[in-house]
Amino acid sequence: MPSVPNGVRASSLGVRWTKSRHSNAEGNCVEVAALAEGGVALRNSRDPHGPALIYTSTELAAFLIGAKEGEFDDLL
Repeated sequence: MPSVPNGVRASSLGVRWTKSRHSNAEGNCVEVAALAEGGVALRNSRDPHGPALIYTSTELAAFLIGAKEGEFDDLL
C-alpha cells in the first residue's frame, strides 16, 4: 500500500506528471504519476496544486481493465 495519503497536495509529490495525448486543448485532463513506493497518483490538470488521489497499481489496473471492457461507457 502506498504510504502517500489521499488528498495530499499534488504539487508536493515531486513526481513527473503525464497526461494522455488524447486530452483536449482546453487542458481538461487527468494526469497520472508513478510514486516511488509503487502507487499511482492522479490529479486534475486544471488544479495542479490541488489534491491528488492515490491508488495502488492493483486498484488502477482493475479500473483500466473495466474501462477497456466498457464498464463505464454509460457515464459518457
